[in-house]
Amino acid sequence: MKKTKVLLDTDIGSDLDDALALSYLLAEPRCELMGVTTVTGEPQKRAMLAHQLCSIANKDVPIYPGAATPMYGKQHQCDAPQAAALKNRTAKNFPDGKAIQFMRDTIRENPGEIVLLSIAPLTNIGLLFSIDPEIPRLLKGLVLMCGVFHYKLPELKNYQYEWNAIGDPFATSIVYNSPVTLHRSIGLDVTFKATMDLPKAQKRFTSKLLEPVLEFSKYYTDYPHITFHDPLAAMSIFHDDILEYEQGKVNLVQGHEGYEAMTRWSRDEEDSPHQVASEVDAPKFFDKYFSSF
Repeated sequence: MKKTKVLLDTDIGSDLDDALALSYLLAEPRCELMGVTTVTGEPQKRAMLAHQLCSIANKDVPIYPGAATPMYGKQHQCDAPQAAALKNRTAKNFPDGKAIQFMRDTIRENPGEIVLLSIAPLTNIGLLFSIDPEIPRLLKGLVLMCGVFHYKLPELKNYQYEWNAIGDPFATSIVYNSPVTLHRSIGLDVTFKATMDLPKAQKRFTSKLLEPVLEFSKYYTDYPHITFHDPLAAMSIFHDDILEYEQGKVNLVQGHEGYEAMTRWSRDEEDSPHQVASEVDAPKFFDKYFSSF
């Protein structure tokens, strides 16, 4: 079986969907998880959460804490609340200041083979592309859970901004203006269609690999449901029949009220570099997701 090499950049520890995405990657037999980097507030604690999942999967995956603050602008995510689930576990320290170099070395050692999956604010990726501008061309693909584009759902009228895009507007601009062979975004337009009531989802977290997510969910109390934003992005790497896409150009525009990086979508530009998800088969997604464990 030919495997796809994946580097994951995540802010695991805030919403549950990061842990659900990492669990899927660890369970997917076609995934060769080359490493995990963490980003935004308390990246060390986020690394510990990622390590817990990798340990349960019996996989020795390199894990590196990355940037704790944006390249530029306000920090919107200062802590990792689900790290409270680590209180009774032995802590492990991870090397600080090496995440970007690790990503760079891994991609350069595997030119044209790495899919870089970002399910977090784009600080680490922006730093990587700034330090080594050749890196985007050395990727097999870049897959982002980022943005809001089509506004097809009524509730999206209140979502002018998407969390990962505004987490570091400067980095977001760098990433969307970088030349990557496959530059894919899975936005709120489709991820909001993959939502499950929290109690129903908790009942399905029965596999060994999902048991920690059940524990993390005790510290996820603000919402009565889970939206599987990040697992959709992860599964898009391995399943072509879950999402539909449109080709075009993503532009970033200035926001207001202290926010920036509003994503805007255009289909009518020649040689448009970006692929944006437009539809999802949610029942098929959930069936394939839970059958992976």
